[in-house]
Amino acid sequence: MPKDNQWLFPMEALYHYPSREPLHKTLYDLSRGVEFLFRLGTSLKLPSPALFTAATWFHRFYLRYSLRDFHRQDVAAACIFLATKTEECGRKLRDVAKVYHSKLTSIDITEIPLECKEVDQYQTAILVTEEYLLQAICFDFTVESPHAELVDLFVASPDDRVVQDYAWTFAHDSFRTPLCILYPPRVIAAACFVLAQYMAEGPNSLPLDARISFSAPSASLPTPPSHKAPSPDASRLAIEFFTLSEKDVQSVADALTLLLEFYSVQDLSMHPYLHDIATVLPPKTRTLRDPIYKSFKQVFANSEALHTP
Repeated sequence: MPKDNQWLFPMEALYHYPSREPLHKTLYDLSRGVEFLFRLGTSLKLPSPALFTAATWFHRFYLRYSLRDFHRQDVAAACIFLATKTEECGRKLRDVAKVYHSKLTSIDITEIPLECKEVDQYQTAILVTEEYLLQAICFDFTVESPHAELVDLFVASPDDRVVQDYAWTFAHDSFRTPLCILYPPRVIAAACFVLAQYMAEGPNSLPLDARISFSAPSASLPTPPSHKAPSPDASRLAIEFFTLSEKDVQSVADALTLLLEFYSVQDLSMHPYLHDIATVLPPKTRTLRDPIYKSFKQVFANSEALHTP
């Protein structure tokens, strides 16, 4: 059994986060936490693998500890700092704390004085949180990401850069969801690649269900007379490349469903470029369940109202 399987949980586990908040609120907070983590890591010029490792630890941490007890930004910073050590891209603790301070206050990092009590406090918060993080992840530093799987898949399809760009972006966004604690990296990679093909091929694309069927679809699928249908074999590249089992293919359908649900609740007034992906319907072969997300705009408004005197 792959080592990472000990960190994979059934969908029902999401309803038992220690935070005891409504699930949609927890998922919203986790998404914002990963967004902060990425911003922090990018400002520190960390390589992508370090960001993905840190994001995975972030999700694992909150399976054991509550958002009420550990602020998502402290945990994000601790995950980043630990990743700089395990991924061999070392950064000084004070540098991480200074960037943390800069992100929270919008103060340019060059304007932060050498002696700064806030930076001292953030250093302490990162070190204390790191101790809990190490316990939460059981000192297991090995993390595999869907991006590594995608790199191998790209070798099999080297000419389609548009699909590759889409797939890489979707895999990046997958860390804003709990996919990394639900499915193995190759399932997430397959879901991202299938969705990338669908988006890249436009309105005449084969439906998602045809792309993720366990057996290959008929080559005689009806298409508009003026357009040539994509090759069924090409449309199933990810499924066949990873030699996915019938159970794996079902997991791909469910991973696609969760990722599309995440996109569907984004505030399109702030992110209009997400309109096309936000309106994609999930596969019909998905496992039926209740929605786990609510409109991010609504969740944000409710959170602000709670903090208004």
